[in-house]
Amino acid sequence: MDLNLSQEQRALQSSVRKFFAKESPPHVVRAAEPLGFDTELWRKVVALGLPSIAVPEHHGGGGGGHLELVIAAECAGYHLAPVPFVEASTTVNLLASLLDATPSDQVATLLARTLAGEVIATTALRPASGDVARVVPAGAVADLVVVLRDDELIAYERPDGRGREACEGLANLGSTPIADCQLDGRAGLVLARGDAARQAHDRAVSDWKLLLAAALVGLGTHALEMGVDYVMQRHAFGVLIATFQTIQHRLADNATALDGARLLAYEAAWARDVDLPSAGSLARMSFLFASEMAFKTAAESLHFHGGYGYTLEYDIQLYFRRAKAWPLLAGDPRAEYAALAHRLFDPAGL
Repeated sequence: MDLNLSQEQRALQSSVRKFFAKESPPHVVRAAEPLGFDTELWRKVVALGLPSIAVPEHHGGGGGGHLELVIAAECAGYHLAPVPFVEASTTVNLLASLLDATPSDQVATLLARTLAGEVIATTALRPASGDVARVVPAGAVADLVVVLRDDELIAYERPDGRGREACEGLANLGSTPIADCQLDGRAGLVLARGDAARQAHDRAVSDWKLLLAAALVGLGTHALEMGVDYVMQRHAFGVLIATFQTIQHRLADNATALDGARLLAYEAAWARDVDLPSAGSLARMSFLFASEMAFKTAAESLHFHGGYGYTLEYDIQLYFRRAKAWPLLAGDPRAEYAALAHRLFDPAGL
């Protein structure tokens, strides 16, 4: 296993970094609040083909792998890009894998429309509760929602295209376009049934966690840099606070932890690309560790800003709020740790 980036991957990283640095500066992120979605930026992201990086070329995608997706997700998270990159990437990969398993003209058309940017697609992380898909990531802006309902995996598309009345947006700390989506009375396209449906959904949720972990690594990295920049300017007792050992140690610990989180995300992506049985466990580990380290880093960088960090005028609060809110879309972290333990130590869990 060699997790060093290839020349092509480094070129991708450089180009995506430059793109988001130009197109998603803090004023764009702020302007997209409270919904957390920028239509024009999303058009540009689709035009670059970023969500379809890992879709096979014969389906119209980039033919890359999950490692390339992780690289792009980290860059998006670094700049808090107000677009559903993680959700759309997860869903197009799901549609492509289902299409490979069972060819279908309807699914092929749906995938093509999604890749072309005609529809915004997302996947509900939880099975439907009655006639409602709860807390759907990007549900407030998505045109297509893939939901596990009973023993069927179903794609629900809004008949009016861009209408939003079927999904009720939920106010949240991270200004993320989450929503509860009403399914009653809506026709859907059945993508899979039985074990195939549950396995496909589990894999999609695992991919979402992996990509969100990468985005959180990017978020934490930028929050760390903001903290370093500030302590190099702020004085206390007549000296720079960057000279205080306590601050130096905390910054160093966070930098080391984020490097570890990045490495774990790369390993999880590699495991997914080579189809290792441990890929699901590694994705969950990556998600949990990146969630903790991103929040810890953002919280400490905000603390280094003193009282200024809590004001809306300073950008660090944008990172702090999202570091807290993004991981909670997956539910209670304690349940995630319990599920990971079950998966690792129960032979049947693998």
